[in-house]
Amino acid sequence: MAHRSDLNDDDRRFLRRSVDLAHEALESGDEPFGSVLVDSQGQELFVDRNRVAGGDHTRHPEFAIARWAAAHLSREQRAVSTVYTSGEHCPMCSAAHAWVGLERIAYASSSEQLTGWLNEWGLPTGPVLPLPINDVAPGIDVAGPDPELSDEVRRLHARLHGITL
Repeated sequence: MAHRSDLNDDDRRFLRRSVDLAHEALESGDEPFGSVLVDSQGQELFVDRNRVAGGDHTRHPEFAIARWAAAHLSREQRAVSTVYTSGEHCPMCSAAHAWVGLERIAYASSSEQLTGWLNEWGLPTGPVLPLPINDVAPGIDVAGPDPELSDEVRRLHARLHGITL
């Protein structure tokens, strides 16, 4: 299993950006997920938010990042870039990142947290097992969750499902 690194101030800045994108997704009628791809110099390369409301449940921002990175970055550039995301990758997105060689992911909230929230609210977790990134892609360095931002992400998911906290 890859080393679970700690979050630093730069990580938290980009995680804040990903949570802002999750807010944008929710305001647009979509599920609250947002992601940012950052190069080794700290420059944003690609940002996206969830776009599954139209019915294509593969339109996750993390999957879009993997496809963009494969088309626009060298393997060496992908290996030193970081993906910041409001929620830990699903298995589809974890696999995509491993296949294209994106080697670091930082997330604001974990799949375990999201599953716990949904269970607490009596809601289904979805058709795919909510596996941690390293269960799917053991070579990826992961960091997260962030305690403060994960609470904000929880509130976004509660709003999505009409839950009053």
